[in-house]
Amino acid sequence: MSSFDESDAFESASLATRAMAARPTPYLDDLNPAQREAVEALEGPVLMLAGAGTGKTKALTTRMVHLLNTNTARPNEILAVTFTNKAAREMKMRVGRMMGEAVEGMPWLGTFHSICVKLLRRHAELVELKSNFTILDTDDQLRLLKQLVAAANIDDKRWPARMLAGIIDQWKNRAWTPDQVPAAEASAYDGKGVALYTQYQTRLRELNAVDFGDLLLHMETIFQTHDDVLEQYRRWFRYILVDEYQDTNVAQYLWLRLLAGGHRNICCVGDDDQSIYGWRGAEVGNILRFEKDFPGATVVRLEQNYRSTPHILAAASGVIAGNKDRLGKELWTQAEEGEKVRLIGHWDGDEEARWVGEEIEAMQRGTRGMQPMSLDHMAILVRASHQMRAFEDRFLTIGMPYRVIGGPRFYERMEIRDAMAYFRLVVSPADDLAFERVVNTPKRGLGDKAQQKIQVTARQNGVSLVEGAALLLEEKGLTGKGASELGKLLEGLRRWGRLVGDKDVSHVELAEMVLDESDYTEMWQLDKTPEAPGRLENLKELVKALEGFENLQGFLEHVSLIMDNESEEAGEKVSIMTLHAAKGLEFPAVFLPGWEDGLFPSQRSMDESGVKGLEEERRLAYVGITRAEEVCTISFAGNRRVYGQWQSQMPSRFIDELPEDHVEVLTPPGLYGGGYGAAGGGLGSIESRVAEANVYNSPGWKRMQARSQQRPMSQPQEARDMVIDAQAVSAHEMGERVFHQKFGYGAIIGIEGDKLEIDFEKAGVKKVVARFVTGADDIPF
Repeated sequence: MSSFDESDAFESASLATRAMAARPTPYLDDLNPAQREAVEALEGPVLMLAGAGTGKTKALTTRMVHLLNTNTARPNEILAVTFTNKAAREMKMRVGRMMGEAVEGMPWLGTFHSICVKLLRRHAELVELKSNFTILDTDDQLRLLKQLVAAANIDDKRWPARMLAGIIDQWKNRAWTPDQVPAAEASAYDGKGVALYTQYQTRLRELNAVDFGDLLLHMETIFQTHDDVLEQYRRWFRYILVDEYQDTNVAQYLWLRLLAGGHRNICCVGDDDQSIYGWRGAEVGNILRFEKDFPGATVVRLEQNYRSTPHILAAASGVIAGNKDRLGKELWTQAEEGEKVRLIGHWDGDEEARWVGEEIEAMQRGTRGMQPMSLDHMAILVRASHQMRAFEDRFLTIGMPYRVIGGPRFYERMEIRDAMAYFRLVVSPADDLAFERVVNTPKRGLGDKAQQKIQVTARQNGVSLVEGAALLLEEKGLTGKGASELGKLLEGLRRWGRLVGDKDVSHVELAEMVLDESDYTEMWQLDKTPEAPGRLENLKELVKALEGFENLQGFLEHVSLIMDNESEEAGEKVSIMTLHAAKGLEFPAVFLPGWEDGLFPSQRSMDESGVKGLEEERRLAYVGITRAEEVCTISFAGNRRVYGQWQSQMPSRFIDELPEDHVEVLTPPGLYGGGYGAAGGGLGSIESRVAEANVYNSPGWKRMQARSQQRPMSQPQEARDMVIDAQAVSAHEMGERVFHQKFGYGAIIGIEGDKLEIDFEKAGVKKVVARFVTGADDIPF
C-alpha cells in the first residue's frame, strides 16, 4: 500500500498558509447577487443550480479563486472535477487570470478519469494491479472480448464484441463489479454476460491493464474496502467542486459521495434541465436528490441569463415546464426583447432544407431588415444525424460553406461509405477499392489470409478482384465458410448487376435489395451498441436520397463530386450538428428543423424509456432553444419519405408547449388543412392566427404556396389516421407461404406495415420488404 508519510507535512503547511492574511477581493464586484452568494458560501454542501447562459463557469472559477485568495485552501487541497480536458484547461486559465499570476500546483483539477488514473497508480496493488498498468483503448478492448467470446464457443453474431463491451460499460457506469450485477439484469443476457464480464476482468488483471470504466470502479472499490485510504483523501481534498453535475453517472456519483462524506464541503454546479446524456449512463436523479444526500445544503439558483433575448428564454421556459421531475427555476434577462421565436411548417424535408438555405443567405446579406450576419454565427441543430443529409446536399448545391461539428459529414460516415461501396460494385464490378471495403463486411469468414489469396489470384491473371475471387473459388483455392460466403456475395453481385437499368426494378428498390440481401442491414439490426439505431436511420436516409436521381450511376457521380468539392479551407461556415453536440455552445442565430413527433421527440427514446425518455427529449428541446442568442427558428415538415413511401408527420408535441405570445408563426395557410395540435394546446389555433399574421414573404414561402395548389397537402388528423391505418394493411397474411429470390421459400410469422418477418426454410428468420417476396403459388415451375 502507498505510504502517507507526506501527509503530516502537507497538513501543517496548509494550516500555516491559512493563517496568512486574506487579500482584497475585487473579483466579487463583477458578480450578480446569486453568483456572489454561491461563491461566498464556502463551508458545507452547496448546489449551484445554473440555468443556460447564466455564467456558471464564471461563478465556479470565482469560487475557486475565493478559496485560494482568502487562504481558506491551498491549491492542492481543492479537488475540481470536470467532464472534458478542455473545460479543465479553461478553468485553470481563468483562475490564473483572476489571480493575476499562473496558478502553480493544482494537481487535482481535471476530468474524473484523469484524476482517478493518478489515484489508482498510487494504490494499484489494492486491486491486484501494478502501478505501471496500461489503459486499453477501444480496439484493444474489442480484441480481448472477441478472444473471450471465441474461447467460450459462443456465437459472435449473437454476442458481438462491441455489444458486449457496451453492456459491460453500462454495468461499470452503475458501479457494478461482476458479483454485484443484479440477478434481473444478468438474466436479461442469458446469464452469459456476467460470466464473460468475470472472465474479462480476470484477463485484464493478468495483463496488468484496465479500461476506462475500471478507473472509477477500482477507486470506488478501494475507498469502500480501505477506510484509511478514504480518510486520507478526505483530509487532503478539503474542498470539492464538480462541474456539470447533472451529467454524472452512478459510479461518479458514489465516488464523490464517498470523498465528501466527512467534511461535506462539496459544491456541485449543474442544471437538471440540461441533463441529456441518459443514453450513456448520466443519471438526472443525482442532482435532483442533492438536498437529500446532503441535508442542510445551500441551494443557489442562477437565473439571470446573459445570452438570449426574453422571447427565446420564455419559449424555452414554456417547453421545459412540461417536465415534472425538475428542481425548477425561471430564467430572465435584462436584454432587449428582440425577435420572437419563429415557427414554420414545410411540405417536406427537402423543402425545409431549401428554405433554411435561403434564410441563411438572406441573413448573411442583411436583407431581412437586420445587420448582415456572419455564417460563423449561424447553426443548424438536428435531433438525429440522418437529418444532416438534406442540408449538406442543399448547401453543396448552392455553394454554401459549412462544417459538421461533433462527427463526420453524412457521406463520410462508416455505414454510408460501406453502402456506397456495395452500390459502386453493382454498377462497376471492377472497382477493387469498393470490393476490398465490403468483402468481409459483414463478417464472412474472409480474413487477411483469404483476402491475400484473392489479391494474388487477381494479379496473376490480370483481372479485377471480383473476377480473381471467382477464379479462386473455381480452383478450390478457398474452402469452408469463407468459400461459401464468398460464393454468395459474388452471386449476389452478378444478380444485382443484371437488375441495373431493369424497367421492372427501380434503382431505389435495387439499393434496398442490395443492403438487404448482402445482410448489411441485418448486421446493424443485430448490433446492440447505442450507435446502431442511428446508423440504420442513416442508411434509410441514403436510400431516400436516391429518389432525386434517375439511376444509381447518376447518384454515385453526384456523391463523387460532393466528396471532391469538400474542402477544409478557412473562411466563414455554417455549423451543422446534433442537439447533443451543441450543448455548451451558443450562436446568434439557430435553426431547429425536424420538430415532428417520432423524430423529435424521438419515438425510440419514448419506446425504450417511457416518461423518463420523453422528459429527456424535452430537456433536449430546452437545450436547443437556449443555444440561440438573437434569432431562433423552429421548423417541421408535413410529410417525409421513408423507403419510397410518403408518411404524414404530426408536428412535435413540444410545439404545442411554446407560449403563444413569444412565437411568430410563418407557416402558410393550408399546410395542415385547417389546424393541428392538441386540444387546448398553446398553438392549437395556428391556422386562424396565420390568416391574420404578417407572414414573412420569403421565396421558400412563395414556392410552397404555389406547390400547395399543384399537389394535395396533408389531410386533417382524422383523415391522416385513416390513411395510416389503410397503409398498415398488408397484401400478405400471417402463415402465408412466400418465395424470396435469395432466401428461398418461407412462411410469414410477422407483419409490420410493408415489412415482413419470414421464417425461411434454409435461411432462418429474416425481416424483408414486402415487395421483394411473391406468393409461393405464383412461382412458375
